[in-house]
Formats: sequence, structure tokens, C-alpha cells
Amino acid sequence: MAILLVAAALSGVAAPSAGQFSRVPAGVSIAGLPVGGFTSEEARGLLRERLSEPVRFQLGARTWKATAEQLGVDAGVDAAIAEALRGVPGTSVDVDAAPARPDLLRYVRYLDRTLSREPKDAYLAGLDAKLRPLIAAEVLGHRLDVKAAAAAIEASVRSAEREPVQLEFRSVAAKRTERAFGPVIVIRRGSNSLTLFDGTRVVQRFGVATGQSRYPTPLGTFSIATMQYNPWWYPPDSDWAKGLKPVPPGPGNPLGTRWMGLSAWGVGIHGTPDAASIGYSASHGCIRMRIPDAEWLFRHVSVGTPVVIVSA
Repeated sequence: MAILLVAAALSGVAAPSAGQFSRVPAGVSIAGLPVGGFTSEEARGLLRERLSEPVRFQLGARTWKATAEQLGVDAGVDAAIAEALRGVPGTSVDVDAAPARPDLLRYVRYLDRTLSREPKDAYLAGLDAKLRPLIAAEVLGHRLDVKAAAAAIEASVRSAEREPVQLEFRSVAAKRTERAFGPVIVIRRGSNSLTLFDGTRVVQRFGVATGQSRYPTPLGTFSIATMQYNPWWYPPDSDWAKGLKPVPPGPGNPLGTRWMGLSAWGVGIHGTPDAASIGYSASHGCIRMRIPDAEWLFRHVSVGTPVVIVSA
């Protein structure tokens, strides 16, 4: 007969049985608990007490418990006792004990939320004294093996020995690593230069034009937010562009053949038909490149590429 362990432990009342005063043969154990020589009721009370104990967990130096009530533990104690009474010395009897499935799954989901950790991608932490990218290393994550955790809890519930449950985790890699960080653009506004890095390694340097003193290129850390092939030019909402009309792709387009818009509003890296402006503070805030240079850069970056603009 199956019984709810918590209720039985609280009541302290043992179910009567025909073998109430029979003794379990010597050397018999139930769920790892030695009960040989005990009367049926002594063995029944002891087994109930042990199976009502919390399931214990250990993770490094951290320990905690889940009560039988939390897990909805139910066990067929009477059936195990009856089998033990029929046993011979050395018999090991299993007990039909299990947590309630909804309670078990609820607890395992709680463990997953509490103990699992998402990985952290490597990120651009700034520039060093030589204006090279500083990349903060990625951090591995770990995810609880929920199937293994459920199986380990069920095994502990079936055992009267209550050894601490050892949880298993699998590593979760970051999407972006320090070693394979990818492109970073550093623009020196004062010297009108653009350097493309692959992580911390210099890939290529270009001369550029940056903003006039009246329309300065903003300083800070941004990213490429949009990329357009053969873009249209639309007049911005600014006094210098009043009365101007949109320009379609083609020769003379102020954006050249490529546009890499930054997360700074209205600012982008683009080609220019005015190659004579390269090397000067001549734009209205954007970063101008020679058209072949802009086309080359366009092929080597993507949306999300970090862009750092400094005053040097």
C-alpha cells in the first residue's frame, strides 16, 4: 500500500499488519537500510522516518535540502516490509518510492533558474594608451543537466541512505570570444585617420575626412547600425542642407557607393566623390573615405562592428 510520507511522519501512527510482531530475518535491508532483527513495526517506523528525510544537495562548498513535502514524495513502505519479512539473510529489498512528477519538475526548474549561468561575450572595454582595442575576455556559462538532476533526485528518494545529490552541468560557450573578436574600427578625428583592427591586430589604415569645427564628428564608442549598397542621399534636417533634394545612387552621390551608418544619429562612414577632402576636417559630421577604400571596408565589417572615435 502506498502512503504519503509526510502525513505518515506527522501522524506517528503505523498501519497495522498481520506480521506486526514478526521479525525481519537477520541480514535483510530495505533501500540500503539494515532492518534485520527488527519487528515489522520497528522496521516500518524506521523506514518511514528515513524516507521522510530531506533530499540533500551539494555543489562545491554549498549545501541545501529539499523536503519530502516539496517533492511530493510517496512510498510503498508496507509492501517493502512485507517483502523483507519473507526475505532470507542477505536479501536487499527495494522500496517503491518516488517524488510526484509535477513537484519534481517544478523543483528541477527552480534549480535550473537558480544555478544555471548564461555565458558572457567578450566585449570592447576601451582603448589602450596606444589607441589599440582592449578586449575583455569572454566568460563561459553553464547549464544544469535537468534530466540528470531529475534522475538523481528520484534515485535519492528511493534510497534510505540519502547521500547528497551531485548535480551535473554542461558548459555553454560564449558567441564572441577574445581570440576571435572580429573587426573594430578606431577613428582619430584629430589626425583624420581610420584604422581597422581584427581584435587587437591592425588590418588596414586609411586617411579620412571628419567633421568641420561647426559640425564635429562625435567622440565616443558606437557601432555600425546599418549598411547600404549604392545608397540614396537624403538631406538631413540641418540648416546647411535646406533646399537640397535627394540624390539617387550614381556618380556625384555625396555618399559614394557605400554607407555604414553608426549608432550616433545621422553619422556614418561613407565614400565620397570629393577625394580632395580626405585628410581634412571637411564634412558635416560624417567620416568620408575614398570610394575604393569605403568599398573595401564595407566588405570587412558588419552590422554591430564597434567604432571608437577619439580626438587624437
